[in-house]
Amino acid sequence: MTSTASPSLTDALPPAAEILADIDRAFAEDIGPGDATADLLDPKATATAVLTCRENAVICGTAWFDAAFRKLDPDVRIEWLAHDGDRVTAGSPICRLAGQARALVTAERTALNFLQLLSSTATVTSRYVDALAGTPTRILDTRKTLPGLRRAQKYAVRCGGGTNHRIGLFDAMMLKENHIIAAGGIRPAVNAARLIHPTLPLIVEVETMDELAEVIAAGADRALLDNFTPAMLTEAVAYTAGRIPLEVSGNVELDTIHAIARTGVDFISSGALTKHVRAIDLSLRLDVKHPGD
Repeated sequence: MTSTASPSLTDALPPAAEILADIDRAFAEDIGPGDATADLLDPKATATAVLTCRENAVICGTAWFDAAFRKLDPDVRIEWLAHDGDRVTAGSPICRLAGQARALVTAERTALNFLQLLSSTATVTSRYVDALAGTPTRILDTRKTLPGLRRAQKYAVRCGGGTNHRIGLFDAMMLKENHIIAAGGIRPAVNAARLIHPTLPLIVEVETMDELAEVIAAGADRALLDNFTPAMLTEAVAYTAGRIPLEVSGNVELDTIHAIARTGVDFISSGALTKHVRAIDLSLRLDVKHPGD
């Protein structure tokens, strides 16, 4: 087991109140007025459990996992053998629990859903990061996240070694084709953006070398090269010569990302980190102890 987590992960973790709100929404749709099946269990029964990861993965989502169980059993004991950002191999035990049997069986699905989803995002991100090895290029996430779970998934991207792009439409300005057309061109669009939101980072999408030249002249903070060919990317890097950071989007795949990075671009953004979700395979096995056992 090796750790890929950076010291800044704690700062990237959403606030506890936000994590608890995620759990409350999940419980509302899953438990509703009550867990009918758990009513079969003696309220005084206790249980222990071992959580195993059945495939190679990067773990993420332990705070959501903990919050789910502690919501139903504040005294539950949770011992993590792996932590957010850790790479684990198939068959690794990653957590041990002990608490009220009813609470463990009721919270299990919600806790695993969060851990499976966020570990998936972290694992996919780690593969893109690995593909960039030997280059200075960084992988960025996008706004293509599951509704209501953006901060959670962006935290998972950090756990996988990736870098966060803007959180939403409020913390950076990104001028795309329609914005530029509506404003009357790149220069008027950049000028208007600087006037309205002078402190926000300003990224401008370009589709040609001529547009890139305009963006540099206009003084944007970053150029977003949309669907540039490899030859165009090489030309753009040489032309820019470090005057403005370059970000690549469009037609980014795991098997092409290294070649894109070798052109010398600064960033590559990909929605695949967060929207192509396949849950990591986890198994939670309980051992129930009834009163009098």
